[in-house]
Amino acid sequence: MQRDIFTEQHDDFRDTVRAFLAKEVLPHYDRWEKAGIVDRSAWLAAGRQGLLGIAVPEEFGGGGTPDFRYAAVLAEEFARAGAPGLAIGLHNDIIGPYLTSLANDEQKRRWLPGFCTGELITAIAMTEPGAGSDLQGIRTQAVDQGDHYLLNGAKTFISNGILADLVIVVARTTPEGGAHGLSLLVVERGMPGFERGRNLDKIGQKAQDTAELFFEDVRVPKENLLGELNGGFVHLMQNLAQERLAIAVASIAGAEYLVEITTDYVKQREAFGRPLAKLQHVRFEIAELATECAVTRAFVDRCITELGRYALTPADASMAKWWASELQKRTADRCLQLHGGYGYMSEFPVARAFTDGRIQTIYGGTTEIMKEIVGRSILG
Repeated sequence: MQRDIFTEQHDDFRDTVRAFLAKEVLPHYDRWEKAGIVDRSAWLAAGRQGLLGIAVPEEFGGGGTPDFRYAAVLAEEFARAGAPGLAIGLHNDIIGPYLTSLANDEQKRRWLPGFCTGELITAIAMTEPGAGSDLQGIRTQAVDQGDHYLLNGAKTFISNGILADLVIVVARTTPEGGAHGLSLLVVERGMPGFERGRNLDKIGQKAQDTAELFFEDVRVPKENLLGELNGGFVHLMQNLAQERLAIAVASIAGAEYLVEITTDYVKQREAFGRPLAKLQHVRFEIAELATECAVTRAFVDRCITELGRYALTPADASMAKWWASELQKRTADRCLQLHGGYGYMSEFPVARAFTDGRIQTIYGGTTEIMKEIVGRSILG
């Protein structure tokens, strides 16, 4: 079916993104995978191309449009290219809203221009060794010392952790337990006591640096408090719907790409003297996958429209996230099977997609958490 959510301007932007990927990303991607990190020059190139800070006001160097459809185009094209290492979606769609909606004027002038040029790469540090989806388990503490907070703790699985120049750290600012004593503090590269641990060795998305972060008596100026003191939990909840939709958009695009390349493969690959595509089982597999993708695409596109109307509910975003990410996981497994032994070879795109996409059902809230949110919205 013809998609009807994009305009000519979005189509032109898609051409720009594809040209950027072809010139600045794909020629270097194998080297980035081996190094476990992308070149900072790629971030600067993305900034020059206008791919960073699309929703940031023009006065701070951004694109000045909050239209999420541009973010959707970026997510779709990066997913189709199999290039999640350059984490522009994390920078724009997850961290960007915190800076644009919570930062005061002074903070915006200080951080947003570099955010848009790629000179300031960002990360958000929520997950800890003992606290993942459950924010109430966060132990990192920030103690009020008058003109600064004294920050101590550790975070793990932090995307962009090695490259990041600005890290939004979720920390406990009251001694009481629970989720309501959390605040967001911006830790900047070079602050004494801020150390990066290992660049973690993952099974997929190897070009995307993922790190442990350590904070030992880091003096974070009061001027680096983002949003309201002890309001971190509310701030985090406000941005989760867009974050989860962004994952859903990348997931369905990734699944669709897998079906496309597998369809081409089974048309060419022969077994028992004829193409695999002539086997009824293979045709049924492709038919099932194509149908599941088409149905999921319709729902995700509707969610994009609802977000643009400021009407996307947390439950709908959770539905989109868990369904699309689980579909991507199933599709990768079934498409790899249809490739046979070649699907297990790293040089084939389906093999990389199999490992790269596995995280989609985990980060941004696991499938189990998404189902809990949906269930509560229905049953109370």
